[in-house]
Amino acid sequence: MLSTREAYGMALAELGETHDFYVLDADLSKATQTVQFAKKYPERFFDMGIAEANMMGVAAGISTCGVPVVASTFAAFAAGRAYDQIRNGIAYPNCNVKIGATHGGVLIGADGGSHQCIEDLALMRAIPRMVVLCPCDEAETKACVKAALEYQGPVYMRFGRSATPEVFEEYGEFIIGRGRLVRDGEDLTIVAVGDMVSRSLEAAKLLETSGIQAAVIDMASVKPLDEELLVTYARKTGCVVTAEDHNVMGGLGSAVSEVLSRRCPTPMAMVGIQDQFGQSGSPEDLANYYGLTAENIYKTALTCGKGCE
Repeated sequence: MLSTREAYGMALAELGETHDFYVLDADLSKATQTVQFAKKYPERFFDMGIAEANMMGVAAGISTCGVPVVASTFAAFAAGRAYDQIRNGIAYPNCNVKIGATHGGVLIGADGGSHQCIEDLALMRAIPRMVVLCPCDEAETKACVKAALEYQGPVYMRFGRSATPEVFEEYGEFIIGRGRLVRDGEDLTIVAVGDMVSRSLEAAKLLETSGIQAAVIDMASVKPLDEELLVTYARKTGCVVTAEDHNVMGGLGSAVSEVLSRRCPTPMAMVGIQDQFGQSGSPEDLANYYGLTAENIYKTALTCGKGCE
């Protein structure tokens, strides 16, 4: 198993052979794994120091010369400390900058609440023109990074710290705006992102022992969201549960509920951080504390909608 941040670093190093782009980092290249690109292409890599806001401005400036730029740091610093520069310096002028934000969510472990960013998807999703992506495993991450580089405009990519189980043996093309059905089902739909996709698949197996067939959708493209796939399965199953390592306010759960309330009102429940800050602990201890487990997805699903009384 690999973490999605490791897969991100591998993708940058591999794509450097076929794509022309620059990579910037804010003194965290070993942690974000952009060090893999730096070793292969030192002439296209710049360590900007602990100056995330400046890094975003430099990335925007370089991009105006006609080449994509990838800017990396922890999600807490990218979405938080550099928010103003991302909004006004990258998204507003529609610069071709890709933000690679690692260490998102509480499942990063012992770094604690100050570094466990649980609001980045909400912040980035609310910025006009910003694409927001959150892949779940190595294969999807590599395809996601390639799609982001080939997309013209600002993209926010969120990656995790801990190793994640393999969901896809092969992935193929990542299409921005499309979700992926990874398990079919008739009785309810689980929509998940990042680390929670594999946990949702585990939950679906638990539900099967209770006679409930759960569909699982990997919604790595948080914005734009795959409305057609979501509505199709909401109508088919009559119940939707979302699962994310993020505050339930403003993240995937909010994005899904916005679509369903407008197009297909459906009973739903949200598994995620219930409007709390993170804290230090092992990833699994934190998963248990905040309910980011297959067992909690299973229990939540049992209370939600068709076939789950």
